[in-house]
Formats: sequence, structure tokens, C-alpha cells
Amino acid sequence: MTPPRGRSGPTGKGGSSSRSGSGSRGASRPGGAGSSGRSASNAPKRGAPKPGASKPGAPKPGARKPGSSFGASKAGPSKVGAEKAASSQTAAAGKGDPRRKGPRNGPRKGPGQSPSPYARGGSTFKARDEGPMRVQRALARVGAVSRREADKAVAEGRVLVNGVVATIGQSVDPARDRITLDGVAVATQVTAHRWIVLHKPAAVMTTRKDPEGRSTVFDLVDDAPGLVYVGRLDFMTEGVLLLTTDGTAAHVLTHPSHEVERTYVATVRGDAVTAAREARRGVKLDDGLVVPSEVTAYPLGERRWAFELTITEGRTHEVRRICDALGLEVERLVRTRFGPVRLGELPPGAARALTSAERTVLDALIGQG
Repeated sequence: MTPPRGRSGPTGKGGSSSRSGSGSRGASRPGGAGSSGRSASNAPKRGAPKPGASKPGAPKPGARKPGSSFGASKAGPSKVGAEKAASSQTAAAGKGDPRRKGPRNGPRKGPGQSPSPYARGGSTFKARDEGPMRVQRALARVGAVSRREADKAVAEGRVLVNGVVATIGQSVDPARDRITLDGVAVATQVTAHRWIVLHKPAAVMTTRKDPEGRSTVFDLVDDAPGLVYVGRLDFMTEGVLLLTTDGTAAHVLTHPSHEVERTYVATVRGDAVTAAREARRGVKLDDGLVVPSEVTAYPLGERRWAFELTITEGRTHEVRRICDALGLEVERLVRTRFGPVRLGELPPGAARALTSAERTVLDALIGQG
């Protein structure tokens, strides 16, 4: 009797097997029940993907298909070798590796863990010995006073270093010198630094205080003395924003000489294909030439395009000015990557801790500074 189509027949010598073809659903697996009578020619090859399984690295539903992008270009590797070398370590954490289960921007959920991977307080890491610094900075970074108040206190003779009145710009070593403010000793040595990865929403200011009373990025995280942002985002620009209490690291990561890459995706109207080609040769702005290290444009439908570019500096309104110079009308702008840190699926207004891979690359970048 002929077995139903798509199902395995009786096992044993001479038994009929399932319908031939790589897509048959009822085929028995090698080594499983009913496999002894299966023809070797019909057995799947070792290492072959299962029917219906997505290949590693396959695009997500709704993502642009290979070949649908236009004007892609690369102007050579960034000078930051550490960032490139560790890109494979951070891809799964920030870019959404389809092989990884669970939250794509934080550690996997385990027993006793909170169901949310987002942490307003971020992560804490042991501080490096930063060595000598100006006395005003030593006071301000631990939250004793603001930088402006520290300048005033030193000018008024209210700050002593090892019992001697301090002077403006005087160099001190927080690990060795005893500093007092108004007769009270200030512990200026920092033993740990905090890092926070924030998805800045639109209509939020990247500043500590806004004269107009608008919401700031510090309203979205657990604030701390000396906490600063790394690379400002415009009022209406969204995306990944790093915050840290490590002022030295913030300076290194944002200084143009270190060429830390930032990737932006702008939703635009206009001839994005031609704009991408022109961007390969560089875009002349009023403050100099900008040559993106990578440019891609792909259609979104309804005459809109996603214009993605990677740059290694952060001039004021730089991406919007690039688009304007190329004749593109920007409807939305999102920073999707800063150095090794990717936005991934972190919701707007949410914050998370750094992953260990991200921290490793940041340490390397900071060490080069």
C-alpha cells in the first residue's frame, strides 16, 4: 500500500521512503526512528541548513534586501584599528544577530533577573589613574561644586592644597594631594566610573540644564556627579548617546584626531542615489570638506529614502548640513552607532549598561588617546 504523500513509509529493508526533494516535511532524520531504510541519496548533507531555517546574517523581515541599496561606498578602513578588530564581538549585542535569543542589547535574562534589560544607572567600571589635573576639575568631577563654582572658590582663596592656598590652574594629583574647600577635606580621588547607553528620543536636549525648561537627557537616567554626555545630539536627532563620569574618556572619544566612527540614518526626500555618489567624492561645507567613510541609500517607499552614512567627527549639525548640501530634505535623523556601541532595539528613552565587548573596545580606544 502506498503511504500518504509527505510521510515516511515502513522501515526496514526495501521499505518505501518519503517523497523525494529537499523540501519534504515528513522526512525522518538520520539516526532517528525509521531511518534505516532511507536512501543515502535523500539524506541531508551534514551541516546543511534545515528547511525553513534562516541563515545566519539573513536580513530581518522588512529589512532591505541585498542588491536594493544604491550608491554604497567605502573610503578605506578607519584609523581606529581596535574598533574594527572587535566589530564581530559587538555585532550580536548591538546589531541583532538572528541566532541570538533574548534581549539583543543586554545580557540574557536568567533566574532572578529583572524582566527588563534596561538600566537607568548603567554600568560601573574601575577607574584608571588619571594623574595630575587642574584643581578646579578635581573638585568639579566629584560633585563638590560645579566647574564655575570651583573657579570662584579658588579665586577667593577658599581652596587649600596640602595646607597652601590654591591658585587658578594649579595642578594637583587627586591620589596624593590633600584638598580642602572652606576648611572641609574633599575626597577627590575617583575609584570607579559609570557608563550609560541611552536611546535619546527626539525633542530632548543634550545638555544638563535648559533655560527654556525643556526635557534633557539627564532627566532620563540616574544622574551622578561628573556625569557628562559623549558627543552631542541635536534637539530633534534621535539615537545612541553615551554618558560617563570619565571626562578623559569622553574627550578622547569625541576628538576628531581619534577618528571614532559614528553612523547615522536619515529619512530623506530627494535624489538619494545621486547624493550618495556625490558624497563619495566628499561634501564641501562652510567649515571644510567632509568625506564619509561609508555611504548607502536605499528606498523606503512613498518617495522616501534611507540615507545612511558613517563619519569620524562630530561638527555642529554636520549630517543635516551634508544632506542639505546634497539637496536632500531630512524628515528624521537617527544615530545608530557610536564607535563599538550600537543602538540595536533599545527603545526611545530607555538606557542600558555597556556590554563586556563594548567596554573592551572602548578601553582600547581610550588607551590609544
